[in-house]
Order: sequence, then C-alpha cells, then structure tokens
Amino acid sequence: MKQREYRRLSKRTQHLLNAPEGVNVDFKREVQAVRSADLVAFANSPLGGTLLIGIDEYTSADGVQRGRIVGCDVDDRARLLLVNKATECIPNVELQIYTENLAQSRPILRIEIPSGHLKPYCTHGGEYRIRTDGRNRALLPEELLAIYMDREGEQFLSRFRHAVTQLEHQVEGINHALSHGMLNVSEHLEDLDDQLKHTLHRIEQLTDSNKKRSRNLLQALRESQRSIVQLEQVVTPRMAGGSTLLEDIEHKLGMLLDLIDTEADLNGDDEGRA
Repeated sequence: MKQREYRRLSKRTQHLLNAPEGVNVDFKREVQAVRSADLVAFANSPLGGTLLIGIDEYTSADGVQRGRIVGCDVDDRARLLLVNKATECIPNVELQIYTENLAQSRPILRIEIPSGHLKPYCTHGGEYRIRTDGRNRALLPEELLAIYMDREGEQFLSRFRHAVTQLEHQVEGINHALSHGMLNVSEHLEDLDDQLKHTLHRIEQLTDSNKKRSRNLLQALRESQRSIVQLEQVVTPRMAGGSTLLEDIEHKLGMLLDLIDTEADLNGDDEGRA
C-alpha cells in the first residue's frame, strides 16, 4: 500500500520546493485558496501536476519565485474540502492526497492530480482551464476541439476493437457450428448409404427367391403334364368321351407351360445382361 503520511518531507516535495512554480506545480498557502479551476487545469494538462498546500510564495535574491513552508490545516475537514472541490468538476477530478512534515509544527498537504482520461474537464460553472508556464489559462477553442477529437478517436478505436473481438468470437462460433453440422450430415449420409446397401441386398435376395419359386412351379407343372399324359393313356380306352376332357386339360396346361417358359426365357436374358 502506498504511503500517505510522512513525518518529514518526501523527496518529491523537496525537489518541487527547490524549483520555481511551473507547468507541473502550484503553491497554495491554505486549503481555502484552492479553486476547482486549479484542479481542472492540471487534469487537462498532458502530464498532470501537483498542488503544495501550506507553502508561501516569495521571490529569491536571484529574482526567481519560490516557496517556503508555513504549514496548513491537515485535518479531515481540510481533506473533505478538497474532495468536494474535485467532485464539483465535470467530470470529477481524481485526487491523491498526502500529508507531510508531521514531525514539525508546520505540516503541509501534497495533492497529486494525474492527467485525466476523460478530457476535457471543466468547473461546475463551465470553465475550461489548462496549466501552462506557471499559471492557469483558459483553453482555446481549437485546443478544446483537438481534445474532443482525441477523446472521440480513442473511444471509437476502443469500440471498434471491442466489435472486432466480438465478431471474431461469433465467426469462431459459426465455424464450430458448421463443422459440427457437417459432421452430422456426413454421419447421416453414411447411415443412408448403409440402408441403401441393405435394401439392395434384400431386393436381390427377393428376386433370387422369386426366380427359384418360378423354376419350382415350372418343374411341378411339367411333371403334372406328364402325369396327365400318362393318365390319358390309361383312361382313354376305358372311358368314353373322357379323352375330350383330358385333351382340354392337357391343352390348357401346355399353354400355361409355354407362358412360364417365355417368362423364364425373359428372366434368363435379364440375368445374362446383368
């Protein structure tokens, strides 16, 4: 956890006190002297800045304006006052508050204000400020436009990257679904092919069975014809008029045999072609 309180002065504060007020540091004698515009100015600056509170400004012998420690209130009331000023800004300005020089009778506050990510910042009264050359000044219209363009460009790139990432995930999902679907189709086609092979085999078996039954029937009819002929030879001498009935039966049986022979010949031709 970062240290928030120092019994003496931190190295950073010592360095800032040894340099004049500039683009990255501003001296304030007391907390009440801090304005929301001071916070906004650093938040709008490219590198942010630091407020040293409890510091009195003076001009050194070489004519440079510097700061010396006089101390200030560092209690909860003083901190709350700073936080309230930060939350009055639009958007709210981020603050990091440090208490230093506690071992002496003149403690001070160091307020770190990072460069904001939501530029441009303004006061609740609509005042846009920026820190330059040791002072705060109003942002020029072209500077405001440039800040807005940079912010919108970053937001656009962020949204674009997010959209591309989502699209990539969706494409991956579609590819996965297509691959899974093609696998299912392939499996169904294989099943269908197996079923067709099985059906053709059954048809071939059925055809062979029918051919076998036709041959058996033909054989039985031929045997019947021979039996009728033999019967005719036996019965005709003994039965007057019986020959006419037997002849008729024999004639019809012959026609049936001719028809079956014709069908058998056709089936034989089909087998030969196959």
